[in-house]
Amino acid sequence: MSDKLFNTPQKDVSIVLCGEAGQGIQTLEFFLTRIFKISGYHVYATKEYMSRIRGGSNSTQIRVSSDYVRAPVRRIDIFIPLNTEALKHLERNITPNTVIIGDKEIIKSEYKIYNLPLTRIAAAIGGRIYENMIAVGVLSKLFKVNLQNVEDYLKNYFAVKGSDVVEKNIRAVEEGYNEADRLFKGAEINIMKNPEVRNHILLNGAEAVALGAIAGGCNFISAYPMSPSTGVLVFLSQHSKTFNIIAEQAEDEISAINMALGAWYAGGRALVSTSGGGFSLMTEGLSLAGMTETPLVIHLAQRPGPATGLPTRTEQADLNLALHAGHGEFPRVILTPSTIEDAFYLTQKAFNLADKFQIPVFVLTDQYLIDSYYNIPELKLNQLDIEKYVVKTGRDYKRYLITESGVSPRGIPGYGEGLVVVDSDEHDENGHITENLELRVKMVEKRLRKMELIEKEALPPEIHGEEDYKHLLVGWGSTYHCIIEALKHLNRRDVALLFFKQVYPIHKSASSYLEKAEKIIFIENNATCQFGMLIQQFTGFKPENQILSYNGLPFTVEDLVEKIERIIGGVNES
Repeated sequence: MSDKLFNTPQKDVSIVLCGEAGQGIQTLEFFLTRIFKISGYHVYATKEYMSRIRGGSNSTQIRVSSDYVRAPVRRIDIFIPLNTEALKHLERNITPNTVIIGDKEIIKSEYKIYNLPLTRIAAAIGGRIYENMIAVGVLSKLFKVNLQNVEDYLKNYFAVKGSDVVEKNIRAVEEGYNEADRLFKGAEINIMKNPEVRNHILLNGAEAVALGAIAGGCNFISAYPMSPSTGVLVFLSQHSKTFNIIAEQAEDEISAINMALGAWYAGGRALVSTSGGGFSLMTEGLSLAGMTETPLVIHLAQRPGPATGLPTRTEQADLNLALHAGHGEFPRVILTPSTIEDAFYLTQKAFNLADKFQIPVFVLTDQYLIDSYYNIPELKLNQLDIEKYVVKTGRDYKRYLITESGVSPRGIPGYGEGLVVVDSDEHDENGHITENLELRVKMVEKRLRKMELIEKEALPPEIHGEEDYKHLLVGWGSTYHCIIEALKHLNRRDVALLFFKQVYPIHKSASSYLEKAEKIIFIENNATCQFGMLIQQFTGFKPENQILSYNGLPFTVEDLVEKIERIIGGVNES
């Protein structure tokens, strides 16, 4: 069973670790991704977990590769189940070539299992808490990771816990190293290393969004914890002193959005981070931003609904919520990062757009993107500017001056001699409440005129593949890397991908790409093809061919390849 894995060079190996909540699956993911990276391997990790403190089945998939790898696959090359339920949970993904490593005293199964006595070894070291480090040792040996590098990393990581904890963790890794030799007779996995990867950055989506906010000049975040958005609040809170950020865990989402509006009014650059259910409570505040023309950046991390839905799973079903939330009519922008790099750059851009046009800007992510890791070479900070559009007010200042562009000069209290008046009711140019119906019409038209400028700055969709395509895949958000890898597997000149990183307003070039295709296929993680319907509304192209998933899991590369071939046929028209 292991011949193929150990006796031939591998470009990419998929490792899956699975156990119940509380068994340290995320700890394993944390250590392994970092140890593989500092060893020179490209690494990618994504997790699935249940919304419970104990029990259930949580898993992580780690792909180790000689090249960039950034999408989940269905296959499992090495499987380390920590209980019998783990085997049942992922049985559909086990193949005849899967190498299963586990403790036979704990796991009862008809599968061939390479016996790793985790419980016995850990007990001799000091308790079950060390089982994870034994597994780290086994995998480190199989992937030719230098033992000294692992030990140095553990010494640094556990230093604050004292020498005894450091020594026991190192002993556990060493025991794992020895067990790998015993189980596989010195066989190792041959994946080429790249020394440059050691200096790469390893980020997940939540960290990238938070760093993008910092790069955008964010100095205030208010949020109420709600998975999967909480990681952004946690990261900015942890680094609040370093970057002079006020981080406020509000009592609820209504307070959070109103705090953010107050911060922008006072001259700050504020972020709210939430998920679907929490954002539902923010919609009145969203309309307040629309009426007062107060900038606002909203990070909305999607998860399956309605109501509590699947709180720890992923979906792309809140596009319509972001697009239509709030009462009344006012402009907005919806950015949809496709990669961890995008999560950084587009969040940074969101602050400049919000400030420039005095509008709400959404950064629409999902649980899959937020919780996934991979290595990137760098973030190009020297190409970014914090653009501020606040003016110094004079005595005759009018906050809502009617302008040709629809954008009024925005002042803040205390900067200049003018009085900065904002009102949630309809108002005149000075900001005072009015029920003059003619002025009402002028103010509505003023606010909506901004869309002409906003549309000119919309991000165009990206085309991937040959220009003479017959079949055009259409995607947005976190499906990007999975579709790209599926395209490589298809290896067809007649198939291309049109990808959107901004879904509203839609760039005017979209129609020209769509009209060239004989067959258009929309790929989305929702049940109603929400973006396809939006495309139809703006371009007239009906989303007749759809690949949709709404089981709470992201697409896998194999799933997409099979479903695309089913629609376009198996003949390669090269």
